[in-house]
Amino acid sequence: MSANELADKLAVTELLYRYAELIDAGDFDGVGALLGRGNFMGVPGAEKIAKLFATTTRRFPEHGNTPRTRHLVLNPIGRYSDAFARDPEVPAGWYFTERTVDVQMIGDVSDHLMIDPKQFG
Repeated sequence: MSANELADKLAVTELLYRYAELIDAGDFDGVGALLGRGNFMGVPGAEKIAKLFATTTRRFPEHGNTPRTRHLVLNPIGRYSDAFARDPEVPAGWYFTERTVDVQMIGDVSDHLMIDPKQFG
C-alpha cells in the first residue's frame, strides 16, 4: 500500500471515529456538518440531518445534554453502508456522501431514541 493510499484510508477511518464522537457528545449540529455534503438514511443536507438526530435521539440535560451512549468503531466493515468522496481542494478532503444504517437487533431503545425504530420495518 502506498503512502497516499494509507493516508486516504486513515482519513476515511477518522470520519467514522468522528461520527461516533459527535453522536456521543450530543453534538447533532456537528453530525449534520459531518454528513451534510451527502445524506444520512436518505435525508440530505447538514440542517436536515441535524434536525433528524435532534428530534429522534434522547439527550439527558443532567449528563451534559448527551445521549449517554458510547458508540465504538471496532469493525468498519459492519452494519453501516457508507460512501465517501474526496475533494482535492480541501486539505482533509474526504467526506461522507452517504450513510445508511442496517439496524438488526433492536431491544428496548426507549432510553436512547424518541421514536420506535420497529415502525420502519
